[in-house]
Amino acid sequence: MSEKPDDLVRAVEATLFAAEEAMSAEAIAGHLGDADISAVREALRALEAHYADRGVQLVERSRKWHFQTASDLAHLLRREREQVRRLSRAATEVLAIIAYHEPVSRAEIESIRGVQTSGGTLDVLMEAGWVRVAGRREVPGRPTIYATTPEFLQHFGLSSRRDLPGLDELRASGMLDPVDEAYEAMMETPEPAETEAADDEE
Repeated sequence: MSEKPDDLVRAVEATLFAAEEAMSAEAIAGHLGDADISAVREALRALEAHYADRGVQLVERSRKWHFQTASDLAHLLRREREQVRRLSRAATEVLAIIAYHEPVSRAEIESIRGVQTSGGTLDVLMEAGWVRVAGRREVPGRPTIYATTPEFLQHFGLSSRRDLPGLDELRASGMLDPVDEAYEAMMETPEPAETEAADDEE
């Protein structure tokens, strides 16, 4: 593909506007007829800078690129305000553990929490699109392991899991409550605790 740089930038822009889902630089290059991958990455960075202060922005999450409404303008496009489904304490804890320790099995989640975890809790997180089955652990019994999804990163405005906040950051921002116990359970070795059956029946 022998296009001038400006033509390649326009082609990358058009490809992403028409795409139904986020695309990696490699996928974009292939779509454009095996374009030079380094040139495609330069075009993506140029577009990212161009759209940085506009109503729509080009963002990269999990090495894939897509356009999205600027976060400070998203409310203008909502015709109906969706009712936020509050996660139960159990689901909040499980989501936090998966995010910081993925991939993890249900048994590993229960070991960190110190209580049993119902299958329904994981189902809620998978239905929300924030958690996925990531395969099986190669140990006796081959337990299912879980990980977060690109939708999880997008919902919480993260480029990657490296952007997950630390405990001090959460406290400073006032965002620790109501996940403080879940977060501290991940960062510290929990002491044995009795199973709280009601915890997972929410």
